[in-house]
Amino acid sequence: MQPGEVLARVARQVEGKKTCIITGASSGLGLYTAKALVESGDWFVVMACRNVIKGEKCATDLGFPKDSYCVEELELGDLQNVRDFTTRFRRSKPSNNFQALVCNAAVYFPNAVTPTFTKDGFEESVGVTHLGHFLLANLLLEDLANAPDKVMARCIIVGSVTGNTNTVAGQVPPRANLGDMSGFKDGFVGGNKDGGAMIDGERFVGPKAYKDAKLCNMLTVREMHKRFHESTGVSFSTMYPGCIAESDLFRNHTPFFQWFFPILQKNVTKGYVTETEAGLRLADIVSNPRYTESGAYWAWKGGGDQLWDNYNNSDDRELAFNNKPSKEGRDMAKAAAMFDYSAQLVGLDKKSPLDGIGKGLDRLISKV
Repeated sequence: MQPGEVLARVARQVEGKKTCIITGASSGLGLYTAKALVESGDWFVVMACRNVIKGEKCATDLGFPKDSYCVEELELGDLQNVRDFTTRFRRSKPSNNFQALVCNAAVYFPNAVTPTFTKDGFEESVGVTHLGHFLLANLLLEDLANAPDKVMARCIIVGSVTGNTNTVAGQVPPRANLGDMSGFKDGFVGGNKDGGAMIDGERFVGPKAYKDAKLCNMLTVREMHKRFHESTGVSFSTMYPGCIAESDLFRNHTPFFQWFFPILQKNVTKGYVTETEAGLRLADIVSNPRYTESGAYWAWKGGGDQLWDNYNNSDDRELAFNNKPSKEGRDMAKAAAMFDYSAQLVGLDKKSPLDGIGKGLDRLISKV
């Protein structure tokens, strides 16, 4: 089936159901968030996946109701593909009830010493995890602003404890740090294992590339809240659902790590959450009226990102609180600069209609 045919053939009755797009919905957190939403009976989920066949199989295996979802191709490492996805979605029936965007997909190369690159020439961790989502969220901003229930219009970009250096996990080297953002400034031109491929321009370190991209995710939420919340009414937030230690995200790690890490999280840090529980947590951030606060970083005291709270979680594990990001995660000057560098890299600063998708974006994106 060709890209676009899935959405074009959605002839099911979706009236009365709110639409949520979830990226990376063929495994892990994205899949189980989709499961929680479709099983509520209130949501139609667009599972935006790199591998459509895998996404469809996962939805079938988990018994998703046929009238509650569709699987659509989205390759975040290809900016034109992101634009094409946005165009197709706008032409589809589910777009009429578009209520929430969940930017969840990520790639993680914990043992890599040589960078790999996206079609557009960006190091893959930042290109997929941050820049692809950055473009998607900005292109769909006006659509979210026109959501049927404006109070509940939400854009959620999944963060990570590893991007926050005010946590125990965030202190594990190599630590997230965007430095002078020379990689952004130079557009990653000429980047390799010795320099230029990373956001800070330094030599490539696989796990740091992922952590830096997650820090960008969290800074993006804070900057989008600052720039766009008042004018659009959309609530922007990030969240960390707890450590899903048995997840496809760790598929590139060593077999020993994949065996030992869940044991550590279950018995020592107490940060372990199952894919099911994590999915329920993110689905709650999508759909629960209590989480309308924009600019928030949602976390949980049981199975969350604060070690002490995991041992003393007298509060309900189902209730999130607005947690405090790291110092760099609260640096609004850095957030603004990161936002503008990212906008330039993905083409949002161009005085053009962006292939017909970015109507009004020049008006929304302000320069520092």
